[in-house]
Amino acid sequence: MLSMKRKSIPNDSIDSETSNTKHAKSKAELKQEKKARKQKRVQRSMGQEIRWDKLDNTANLFPVIAGENMSNVYRISVTLTELIDPDCLQEALDIVLPKFDGFNLRLQRGVFWYYFEENGNPAPRVREENTFPCRFIHQNKNNHYLFRVTYYKYRINLEVFHVLTDGMGGINFLKELTYQYLRLVHPEIREQVGDDLNCGTSLNREDSFLKNYRQSSEKQYQTQKAYLVKGERLLPGEFGVMHGYMKIPALKEVCHKYGASINEYLVSVFVYSVYQECLKGMPSKCPIRVAVPVNLRPYFSSITTKNFFVMVSANFHPVKESYTFEEILEIVKESLKSQITKENLEKSFSYNVSNEKFWFARITPLFLKNLAMRIVYTQSALANTTTITNIGNITVEDIYKPYVEMFHAFLAMSKGQHIKGTICSYGDTLVFTFSYDLQDTGIQKAFFRKIAADGIEVQLDSNSGL
Repeated sequence: MLSMKRKSIPNDSIDSETSNTKHAKSKAELKQEKKARKQKRVQRSMGQEIRWDKLDNTANLFPVIAGENMSNVYRISVTLTELIDPDCLQEALDIVLPKFDGFNLRLQRGVFWYYFEENGNPAPRVREENTFPCRFIHQNKNNHYLFRVTYYKYRINLEVFHVLTDGMGGINFLKELTYQYLRLVHPEIREQVGDDLNCGTSLNREDSFLKNYRQSSEKQYQTQKAYLVKGERLLPGEFGVMHGYMKIPALKEVCHKYGASINEYLVSVFVYSVYQECLKGMPSKCPIRVAVPVNLRPYFSSITTKNFFVMVSANFHPVKESYTFEEILEIVKESLKSQITKENLEKSFSYNVSNEKFWFARITPLFLKNLAMRIVYTQSALANTTTITNIGNITVEDIYKPYVEMFHAFLAMSKGQHIKGTICSYGDTLVFTFSYDLQDTGIQKAFFRKIAADGIEVQLDSNSGL
């Protein structure tokens, strides 16, 4: 992905304008923002409605815990077959953003809850990537938007503060941004398809948590502390990325041999790698536990672009010596299958929604809610060794396929979790991406060695060398 290791650049130096031209542009942008704010004040005085929206149940957590050291920003990127034209990319963003209410938002702090307000400012500036990914997004330095778009050579990067949407919502936006960009670069495409959004693109903003919850008082999330991977950290601000590419037919053949799904197999390989590299095949007081986000849309017939997922946990507690990979795989499979049922998934988010709707929670001031949520989050975060998410197979319309080479995705770090995994596929290729802030990459290498030992050819790429 990133072709070379880059030094971390302080945010203030990135955002500051050094040339007179850039400085002038900055002043112009500030003038536009001031004009937009004045217009909104006029609208309010005339009694015109300013659109606002509630945060979904999951989103309520992210503003509480987010900061420079834990950004809660994820990245989805698309690699094209041609170098990126930044002017066309900016124009594409300017065209697409007003069509997506779910991205045209700013975050506001109320007395009892955070809430969204329609932004209305010019789209954030598209910039060439010049630092490490998934940095915290400062609204006031980004036209008050909660996402950023950058580019590097052939790649378009979309980074999203998780409060807006999950991976499915991010893919939804990135694909339309890419389509519009390609229509600008290749006018012959526009002549064939026009400028409308693809018919499969969702603009739905339903709160599917609220729609589908059932009153529940049964807590589903884990609080028992898990085994945590520790070690010497990268320099502050640095961010490691390692991609492993493998062909899906070969992967499916191996998974069939083990009687496992792709998800079960890859999660098990990670657990096995931690068990061998960190625990040296010995018993542990704490389990190796992998948080696995589950997209709820297929289970509840939802097309929302808000967050709609829950976490289940693959749990392996080594209480004896020398577990084989096959033994670990069976334990992980049973752990996941017992949790991934519609009934259990419904219970998982219903407990949280029920607490949110409790009358005492509604009248509790936000600062007290924040204290409580931080405590709950810390307990649940330290209950997992890592998070591995599968955003699935990404498809594009046939007319754009000649110009799209690959998609990638990865997550920022969170409390206690210094290594995370993301699964993404396009065409016949699956890429497993590790994001991490530890210097030692032994677990990552052990992970890919195991896959290669099972007969799957793996090609590696990293921003910090191999």
